[in-house]
Amino acid sequence: MVHLPFEIRNLASHVAGWLLADGPESDVVVSCRVRLARNLAGFAFQPKLDPDRSQELSNRLRVALTDACLDGETWWIPLEDASPVLRAILIERNLASRDLVRGGEATEPGTDAPDQSGRPGRAVAFGRSETVTAMVGEEDHLRLSALAAGLDLELAWQRVHVLDGYLEGQVEYSVREDLGYLTACPSNVGTGLRASVMLHLPALGNVRSELEKLFTAAQHTGLAVRGMQGEGSKAAGDLYQVSNQVTLGRTEAQLMEDLAGFVGCAVDFERKMRQTLLDARGSALRDRVARSYGLLRTSRAIPTEDALAHLSDLRLGLHLGLMRELKLEDLNRLALQIQKGHIHALTQADEQGMLDASERDKLRASLLRTELS
Repeated sequence: MVHLPFEIRNLASHVAGWLLADGPESDVVVSCRVRLARNLAGFAFQPKLDPDRSQELSNRLRVALTDACLDGETWWIPLEDASPVLRAILIERNLASRDLVRGGEATEPGTDAPDQSGRPGRAVAFGRSETVTAMVGEEDHLRLSALAAGLDLELAWQRVHVLDGYLEGQVEYSVREDLGYLTACPSNVGTGLRASVMLHLPALGNVRSELEKLFTAAQHTGLAVRGMQGEGSKAAGDLYQVSNQVTLGRTEAQLMEDLAGFVGCAVDFERKMRQTLLDARGSALRDRVARSYGLLRTSRAIPTEDALAHLSDLRLGLHLGLMRELKLEDLNRLALQIQKGHIHALTQADEQGMLDASERDKLRASLLRTELS
């Protein structure tokens, strides 16, 4: 098991295995995730759990997750000991949620000192490929997640199901025969499953009225549409996360089938819109992709959102055959490494203070010039 401290730059340089893979429908679907919410019997739900019991619960889960040997060796990161830069990186890599990192506090991750006043025992566990992760001490005692490239919910489900089954043999979950798994939020009671899919929708984003139709259809289907880092985040780089909202009364297979059915329609809708744009405004679209490529190769300073928007254009150009200079895995890596925590870790030795926005904009532009030259 790996504890802190460890080389944070190595984590920022490393790209998760699932992000490098070329999964089904990868021209539109970046990745999918299946998350399970679990609580341990004999412990109060997280909001009512006193500090000593919270630490006891964390220690118990640390032993179980270490024995599980995620990817051969479990990396265990206690959030109370993590630097602001590391906590920002964990959020950017979808290894930890903002709520877990803040520990009940309102401060923005990556801008504050290590939080000693939040809930004790908060931690993240994962392996090198980052395909299976665990959050300890968020809204529920334990949240297990598994990721897969493209639209492969079955693979993500199998990965998290194996870990869940192993842990259920090590600790006792809070379960009722009539309700299923008990969770802090009523909407998660039952299977405790939340499945989500990350979609890249640049063509629909170019026609806002069509994108709104898709969002409305999702809501009518019982699905939620959020930004690239889930609840509370906004869309950037034309990336949207679609997930189920209710788990009670539905089986795991039904929930994933509903989501996959909607995503299949969204994929067809996006592809048709891309072809329509190419047929009707091909020259303008080629110019837009070329301009984004030129700007990323020459800019001296660029904010994160602008960089993600231009990388979105390159991804669109790549899938439409308008440019062949880049590979999809390189665009995935850059979209991750230009975010603020990663930029700081890749360029600075100090993990405690975060660079100001203007300095990050310069370093981000330098990274993109180097990578795309």
